[in-house]
Amino acid sequence: MVITRYKPIHALLYLVVSFLAVSMIFFSLGATFVAALEVIVYAGAIIVLFIFVVMMLNLGQDTATQEKQWLQPKIWIGPSLLALALLVEMIVLISKGTGSSMALTAVEPRKVALSVYREYIIALELIGFLLMAGIVGAAHIGQHKKRTIHRFLLEDKDDEPKKETEMEEKEIGV
Repeated sequence: MVITRYKPIHALLYLVVSFLAVSMIFFSLGATFVAALEVIVYAGAIIVLFIFVVMMLNLGQDTATQEKQWLQPKIWIGPSLLALALLVEMIVLISKGTGSSMALTAVEPRKVALSVYREYIIALELIGFLLMAGIVGAAHIGQHKKRTIHRFLLEDKDDEPKKETEMEEKEIGV
């Protein structure tokens, strides 16, 4: 549903649902901490970031129309064949399964925090810079700038360029 929606906000809402589903998979496997991180980090923070980007870019009906043009039925042939191949592979692996249980080990939040803030502190800081650069880039792209056609041409509020001589004639009253 994330891929097939035409409106960006609807696609983001379905992405939240998919993140929550992944979180439930982690929870059912016994990884409660990872499930909580999935909800907090992905379904919370990352989706909020995406929504801010969509709001700053001011995507409207034009984007939905463009998405409809891109998502023609013939486009879905390749991805459908790949999904079918993965489904067949999953069915084969499940049918050949031995039924043995997985060995699960619980990871304490303290160990995760120590590993992140000791060994990977530089990577964590670089990710923060990367996210900040993404926000600044989205804000820059989302700005509506005044276009200057030429230094002798000025723009009117109606977006119709007028020459300086015409502007001066109006000011003088000629």
